[in-house]
Amino acid sequence: MKTYKCKNIRNIALLGHGGSGKTSVVEGLLYKCGEIERMGKVSDGSSVCDYDPEEIKRKVSLGTSLAYCQWKDVKINILDTPGQFDFAAGMYEGLSAAESAVIALPAKDGVQVGTIKAYREAVKHGKATMFVVTRMEEENSNFYKCLEELKTEFGPSICPIVVPFDKYGTVESYINLLEMKAYTYENGVPTEVEMPASENRLKGLRAAMAEAVAETDEELMMRFFENEGEDFTEAELIKGLHDGIDKGYITPVVCCSGDTLAGIDMMLNTIVYMLPSPDERGGELSANGDKIAYDETKPLAVKVFKTVADPFVGKMSYVKVVNGTLAAGASVYNQRTGETERLGKLLALQGKKSEEMIEAYAGDIIAVTKLGANTGDTLTASGLGVEFAREVFPEACFYKAVSAKNKNDEGKISNAIKRMIEEDLTLSYIHNHETHQRILGGLGEQHLDAVISKMKAKFGVDVEVSEPVIAYRESIRKKVTAEGKHKKQSGGHGQYGHVKIEFEPCDSETLIFEERVFGGSVPKNFFPAVEKGLQESMAHGVLAGYPVVNLKATLFDGSYHDVDSSEQAFKMAAHLAFKQGLPNASPCLLEPVCHVNIVLDDASTGDVMTVVNKRRGTVLGMNPSETEKGMTVLEATMPQAEITDLATVIRQITRGMGYFTSTFERYDQLPQALEADVIANAPKFSEYEG
Repeated sequence: MKTYKCKNIRNIALLGHGGSGKTSVVEGLLYKCGEIERMGKVSDGSSVCDYDPEEIKRKVSLGTSLAYCQWKDVKINILDTPGQFDFAAGMYEGLSAAESAVIALPAKDGVQVGTIKAYREAVKHGKATMFVVTRMEEENSNFYKCLEELKTEFGPSICPIVVPFDKYGTVESYINLLEMKAYTYENGVPTEVEMPASENRLKGLRAAMAEAVAETDEELMMRFFENEGEDFTEAELIKGLHDGIDKGYITPVVCCSGDTLAGIDMMLNTIVYMLPSPDERGGELSANGDKIAYDETKPLAVKVFKTVADPFVGKMSYVKVVNGTLAAGASVYNQRTGETERLGKLLALQGKKSEEMIEAYAGDIIAVTKLGANTGDTLTASGLGVEFAREVFPEACFYKAVSAKNKNDEGKISNAIKRMIEEDLTLSYIHNHETHQRILGGLGEQHLDAVISKMKAKFGVDVEVSEPVIAYRESIRKKVTAEGKHKKQSGGHGQYGHVKIEFEPCDSETLIFEERVFGGSVPKNFFPAVEKGLQESMAHGVLAGYPVVNLKATLFDGSYHDVDSSEQAFKMAAHLAFKQGLPNASPCLLEPVCHVNIVLDDASTGDVMTVVNKRRGTVLGMNPSETEKGMTVLEATMPQAEITDLATVIRQITRGMGYFTSTFERYDQLPQALEADVIANAPKFSEYEG
C-alpha cells in the first residue's frame, strides 16, 4: 500500500439524511478510481461500506465505515457515516477525524432534516463543507430546486461548481462551470459536447462564482469591481474557491449519479483541488484548547476516533496520525491509562477488506489491530504530554431493561454490553441494584434494537427486553405513635423487646432517629438496635414495598426484661412498631422527577409544550441554544415515568430536529389517582431483596 504525505491527503466525512445516496456515491468513487472491480449495491448487501450483517439486513448504514481511493496522486480517505438519527454516533466519529464534510442530498427530495443537521454539526466542528446532489438519474430529480433550497437554508455561501443541463426533465449533460464545458457520460467515461443554449442561467452562475471568489482576496475584489465583474482564469477560480472553502466563506455544490458514475470524476476533482489537506486546517484541537499542527517530523501523536469490537479479532481501532510516522509493531504510550501498548497490524481499510501497511504519515487515517485503547484516547511517543480533545457524543435518552433469555448467559451480558459501549459512545449502561435491572440506554428504539441484535450475533448473548422499573419511594404525611412488642419464649432464655415510637415526616432522605426515654424504660445500650431495626424496615414501605424516605422516628418509651431482652429482640420490636405505625401515618408514594432540557426548532414549541403539560410536566422557561444555532432549549421538570418514550415523541414533532437530555432532580408526591395502578404493578419484595 502506497503511503502519502500530509499535503496529498484529503479526509472527508460523507454525511446526509438517511437514504440520500451516500453509500452509493462511495461505490462510484471507489469504482471510478479503480479501487474495486465491480460496483455493489445497498439493496442487495454488496456495497463496500455496508458490510455488517445487521446493515445488510436493515439496508441502512449503522456505523461509520472507512474506505479510500487514489485520484491524481492524492489519497482520499472516506468516512461513510449513517444518516439515521438513531445512529448519530457515526456522524460525530466521522467529523472528529475529517477536515471536510461532504453532505449528500438526493435531487428528488432536496434539503431534508438530516441535511440541515449535518451542515450545522459540520460548521460547529469547524469543518470545510461541500454539498453533492445525488441520484441525478432518477425520475423527477430537480437540481435547480435543490440549489434554491440550499441557498434559502444556508445562505449566500452556496456556490455551484457542477450543474446539469436538463431542459426536458432528464439530464442531457453535466456542465463544469470552472471550465465552462459540458460533458455526457457513458459508463462513467466523459465526452465533451457542445455547451447548451441556456446561456443566461449559466452566465449568471459563473458570475456568482466569480463574485464569491473575489470576496476571498482583496486584490481579486479590486479587479472584480474595477472591471465591472471581470471574470477570472480557471487557476484563479480554483485557488479562490479553495481558499474560500477552507475559510468557510464558500460551500461548493456538485451533482452526480453514484449508480451511473455521471459526474463522479468532477466530484473527485473538486475534492482534490478545492477541499483542504490536513496541514491546511490549523491542526488538531488538544484537550487544553490549543491546536496541534500536523507534522511528520515531530514526535508521534495519534488520535483514536473509533473502536470496533470483534469477539474473534479483538478490538480494531480507527486512528488518525497527527504527528510523526506510525509504524507497525511500534510501542506507544496511552495518555489516558498511563500504560505502554504495542501496536498490531496497520491496515488500510476498504470496508471490511484490508491491506497491510508498514507505516502511515501525519494526516492519514488507518486502522490498527490488537490495541487496548478506547475511542478518544491519545497515543504518543513515550512521555510526550500531548492529549487531544475528546469528541462530545449525544447522550442516551431512550432506555430499556435487558435480561438474559438463557440463565446461563447472565454472566455474559455485562461483558457484551461493555464491548458494545466501547464501540458506540452514545450507549449507556446502568445496573440498578435497587430494582435489580440492567438498564441499556441509546438514542432511540431502532438504536437499541440494532445493538441487541449485534450482541446476539457477535457475543452469542440473547436478551429479553422490558420496560425499566421506576424506582418509587414511600413516605408519610402525618405524625403518629406506634407500639411494638416482641415477646417469645422457647425454652431457656426468651426474647423480649418493647418500644413506643413517634413517627413524623421530615426532609431527610435517610432516617432521623432520636430518643427521649425517661426513667430507663429502655436501656441506652439497646438504642442502636432500635435504630438499626428501623433502618432495615425502611428498605420496604407498607404501600408497595418501595424504600421509605423523609422519616423521623423518636423512641420515647418501652420496657425490657433483665434476662430476656437483647439487641435482636429490640430490633424486632422496632420493626413491629414500624409496620403498625406507618399505615396510620397517611402513607404516600413519591415518584422521581427529572429536569429535562428539550432542544427544538421554534415551529415545534407549541406542540412540545402541550406534550410536556399532558405528561404532568412543568415548563420552567425557554432560551436560545448556545450550541445549536437557530434552536431553542425548553427547560422543564417531568416525572420519570412520563419520559420513557419522550425521545420518539420529540423526534416526531420536530421532524427529527429535536432531542432532549434529562437528569434526576427530586422526588415528588405521586397523584393519588395514580397510586392504585403503581401499587398493583409494583415488583415483588423478592425482586428488591435479590
